Amino acid sequence: MAKKKKLPFAYQPLGFVLGWSSGWLAGLAFRKTWMAIRHEEDAPDALDKDRGWGEILLAAAVQGAIFAVVRSAVDRAGAKAIERSTGTWPAGEKGGRD
Repeated sequence: MAKKKKLPFAYQPLGFVLGWSSGWLAGLAFRKTWMAIRHEEDAPDALDKDRGWGEILLAAAVQGAIFAVVRSAVDRAGAKAIERSTGTWPAGEKGGRD
C-alpha cells in the first residue's frame, strides 16, 4: 500500500519529461500537417490581421486535435511503462490529470 502512495509522486518527474516531449512532438507534427494542408510554413495566429476566421479556426482545431492525440499517446505509453516496471498504475482509481 505504501508503494501505491509514493508512486504518483515518483512519477511526477517522468510525467514532466513526457509532457515536455509530447508538446515538442505535437508541435512538430502540427507544423508538418499544416504544411501538407495549406502548403505554408506558418500557421495563422488568432491575432493575424491578414487571415480570415475560417483559416484561423481550422488551424486551431487541427492543432488542438494533434496535441490531444499526442499527449494521450505519450501519457498512456508512460503509464504502461511504469506499470510494467513496478506493477502499479501511476494514477489514482479514476485516472490521470483530467
